[in-house]
Amino acid sequence: MSKPIVTRFAPSPTGYLHIGGARTALFNWLYAQHTGGTMLLRIEDTDRERSTDAATAAILDGLKWLGLTWEGEPISQFARAERHREVAEELVAKGAAYRCYATPAELDEMREKAKAEGRPPRYDGRWRDRDPSEAPAGVKPAIRIKAPREGETVVMDRVQGEVRFPNKDLDDFIILRSDGNPTYMHAVVVDDHDMGVTHIIRGDDHLTNAARQTVIYQAMNWEVPVMAHIPLIHGADGAKLSKRHGALGVEAYREMGYLPEALCNYLARLGWSHGDDEIMTIEDMVRWFEIEDVNKGAARFDFAKLEAVNGVHMRRMDDAALTAALIDTLPYLPNGEATLTKLDDGKREQLSAAMPGLKERAKTLLELADSAGYLFATRPLPLDEKAAQILDADARKVLSDAHDALLSVEDWSAASAEAAVREVAEKAGLKLGKVAQPLRAALTGRSTSPGVFDVLAVLGKQESLGRLSDQIG
Repeated sequence: MSKPIVTRFAPSPTGYLHIGGARTALFNWLYAQHTGGTMLLRIEDTDRERSTDAATAAILDGLKWLGLTWEGEPISQFARAERHREVAEELVAKGAAYRCYATPAELDEMREKAKAEGRPPRYDGRWRDRDPSEAPAGVKPAIRIKAPREGETVVMDRVQGEVRFPNKDLDDFIILRSDGNPTYMHAVVVDDHDMGVTHIIRGDDHLTNAARQTVIYQAMNWEVPVMAHIPLIHGADGAKLSKRHGALGVEAYREMGYLPEALCNYLARLGWSHGDDEIMTIEDMVRWFEIEDVNKGAARFDFAKLEAVNGVHMRRMDDAALTAALIDTLPYLPNGEATLTKLDDGKREQLSAAMPGLKERAKTLLELADSAGYLFATRPLPLDEKAAQILDADARKVLSDAHDALLSVEDWSAASAEAAVREVAEKAGLKLGKVAQPLRAALTGRSTSPGVFDVLAVLGKQESLGRLSDQIG
């Protein structure tokens, strides 16, 4: 019986959870869910100068918002330094690693010589086979792995295929620094082994690390996990992803009004596909995700595509669920806190009633909140520039007639309001739009809105007539 699959996400807490990291976490989570396995979380906080508690909190918050859960408590890499030292000493005892007493000056000399000879800088192995009794006094040694010098180290990668690395290029790299601190290369291997990680899914910028890490696994006679190195995300122009392309923290996408489900859908489709399926639920992704289906080539981030995907998810959402999602997101949106203070039961009911019309034209929760602004506006409504232009003297005369007609409507609804307004248009010999436009401007303060009769129905008779009266003067 095969052992359960264990994946891990291992971010460095030196900043927010950026979009590339979020996709790596998503792929690890999807694969664990798909196979009935588990995903673990390790915080790679060995860089003490740059690691912060605030960054760790932001990463955890971002993962939770996306719905990417992990098993157990997050593991601190820094807290395991003693274990990393223990394994380094074990490798020395086995003859698979050695103490290196080369001074910084000697290492500089090696680098300069290699540069002069047109070779990549490599440690020359001068302490590989020397007796420790020759150690100079007062020099604290680093510990280096004895990398194989002949042949190749082969990484069988689920995405990149079979990747071969000539061992002569690996050199005897450091696993424990002279100050007793483990290197990243070493700590990662010890942690992944001790955590029982079976599958390592990470960015392909780590592919060269995979060869060196394989050397440590083999030196310890540990099983090498399955590797899958996924392509990096580029901008729409093909350049490496930067902030101008969308390399922002996950929290920025929440503030821009994206649904977590839609962001996961979009990120999953960056480098992975399932036939022609563009729009996927979380359940779809879990059911279909196979790591071998990830492309080798870099994916391109496209805000327009993300917006389109988000818009589809919003329109497909149940109105009550979308209303709840909007309310939950308000604290993160510009002026959202002010809207929340006005959100009593009556306004909540109005928002829910308006949702079918609102969601048809919005692509983000930010746009949705903006479109719903007319519900929370206080009288007299401020008019935007276009609405003010619409409400000229002729328009106000039309408004006056519409107000009188609507005043006599008893059974208030979108249909009854529309019938009354149509009658006004017919009597005046106007097209319906010539009456609807001034109505929209007076009711919402804008030239665009959901269907004007839906707006009348949602606002109710008293509020609608009041807003019209304000503009008739």
